[in-house]
Amino acid sequence: MNEPPRSSEPRLRGDRTDAAGAKRCPPSLDRFFNVSRRGSTVKTEILAGIATFLAGMYIIVVNPAVLSDAGIPFTAALSATVIISFLGSLAMALYARNPILVAPGMGMNALFTYTLVLGAGLSWEVALGCVFWSGVLFAVLALFNVRKAVIEAIPLSLRYAITCGIGLFITFIGLQNAGFIVSSEATVVTLGEIDAHLATFFLGLIATAVLVILRFNGALVMGIALTTLAAAPMGRLWGEEVMVAWTGLAAWPDFSAVMQVDVMGALKVAYLPFIFVMLFTNFFDAMSCFMALAESADLKDADGNPHNLKRAMTVDAFSSIIAAPLGTSAAQTFIESGAGVAQGGRTGLVALVVALLFLPFLFLSPLLSLVPAIATAPALVMVGLFMMAPIRKIDWEHFDQAFPAFLAIILMPLTYSITLGIAFGFISFVLIKVLTGRFVEIKPAMWITAALSVVMLLTT
Repeated sequence: MNEPPRSSEPRLRGDRTDAAGAKRCPPSLDRFFNVSRRGSTVKTEILAGIATFLAGMYIIVVNPAVLSDAGIPFTAALSATVIISFLGSLAMALYARNPILVAPGMGMNALFTYTLVLGAGLSWEVALGCVFWSGVLFAVLALFNVRKAVIEAIPLSLRYAITCGIGLFITFIGLQNAGFIVSSEATVVTLGEIDAHLATFFLGLIATAVLVILRFNGALVMGIALTTLAAAPMGRLWGEEVMVAWTGLAAWPDFSAVMQVDVMGALKVAYLPFIFVMLFTNFFDAMSCFMALAESADLKDADGNPHNLKRAMTVDAFSSIIAAPLGTSAAQTFIESGAGVAQGGRTGLVALVVALLFLPFLFLSPLLSLVPAIATAPALVMVGLFMMAPIRKIDWEHFDQAFPAFLAIILMPLTYSITLGIAFGFISFVLIKVLTGRFVEIKPAMWITAALSVVMLLTT
């Protein structure tokens, strides 16, 4: 097995324990998840699962908010979100045994709502049918292990760039969630108004950074908790907006969107471009997220490929398929899993903890209001920092490698799209090799990937 990340990534060293600590892992869990073999403990894995859940639980409310714009009842979309997050993460834990959260992707729900339904005029039932068929095609690609061929065709510099680009992207999301970065007509983005809200986030960010630097076990979880406590007086003792408020304890699940998917109605020729775009977006978002997490946590096999790649991509694919009948857009590997990886999580036990934490919110979703966006934002920013570590491995001395890598890194946050950053990185890599006469350096899968990237750009 590869050596764990060295001192340049202190958050991993701080979360690991010595061999004696690893031996305290219950034998049954140790054997099934290989906890001690990956240099972890049950305590670390549980803390990592909590960190991942806290970083990604916003999807329980945000996904229904987006899908409700398409006409799906908010409560129905919320129930579907919880169920698919539970089932997908459970499958990732028990089958792929990776520390990965599976949940409806933010890019996919935006594509579903604003492109298919509001843009093209599809009903949400037919749009769910497109989600279903894109998932079926994704499953075919997964069964034939196509993603492995694509990953092996991607040069190392682009692999590292994808990790770094996603790190910047998730940092940008965290800063937006906190109101630290806001839109501006004059400069596109700018610093938010300096008020109690912004000060609370910044203090939470500094506190989280200090805990990480001190190698505190559970730093990200503690940072979220401290920021939540700091936000509780807002709107009561200072500031104008109440950030932490009790909205109730329980709510019954809503299954009105279950099995409303129009599978046959989505098979019209005119809808094929939509199915393809969803397939492309889901495939590369999931692939890039998994690659980034594997790189940052050194979860790779002897060949340098992500651990249990085929099983993980199979879970991704079938999660996408069953999401549609449940009443939500496609589920996929969630980049917020980086919060748990940064906490020291290395095994499927992390995903098992995440799955179990999602399930109660089928009934207890109002409790999520107790953790505001500014409380999870510091964790997202720190995850972005951790994921920038591979930037030193990019071959900056050779511009034929550096330029596509740089383009992929910078375009992910600037276009607010992981997929677009990857697409332009792939296309530029192939064009540079062709124009400099280095055809032999382009693997067959890379030709196909670049061509599909062009098709995706032309059909969106």
